[in-house]
Amino acid sequence: MLGPLLTLLVLLAGAAWWQSGARWRGALYCAEQPGQVWGVGPVPAGATPLCPESSSVRAEVRRGDTRIEQYLFADWQPETLLRLLEAGGFTRLSTRPDDGIQFEAVLTRGRERVLYIAEHRGGGTLVSLGSTPLR
Repeated sequence: MLGPLLTLLVLLAGAAWWQSGARWRGALYCAEQPGQVWGVGPVPAGATPLCPESSSVRAEVRRGDTRIEQYLFADWQPETLLRLLEAGGFTRLSTRPDDGIQFEAVLTRGRERVLYIAEHRGGGTLVSLGSTPLR
């Protein structure tokens, strides 16, 4: 009797937290599935998940108008996450090679398109994944 009641209380507390918007105030508000890169595989060692600090981007993500994930590497690794996404079923629609500023690719999987940008950050890499969710 106590087990089901405790389970119900935990579910209600989780629902209240979700509805309160606490997720959107956290540093990793944009992570749709924490610990996963775009839902296709685990965040690799050496990658630090980030989200843009912009309040306007935060509002767009919250409304479902955009989806974005970011990862920071200490060294230049422009294609590490690209390979992970390709292993998860994405294919390259187009690629713009590294021009000393950034590497870009457009990925597709079914009707989904993802813009992949790997920017130089000193000796490191900031990888941004972005798309407009399908409705």
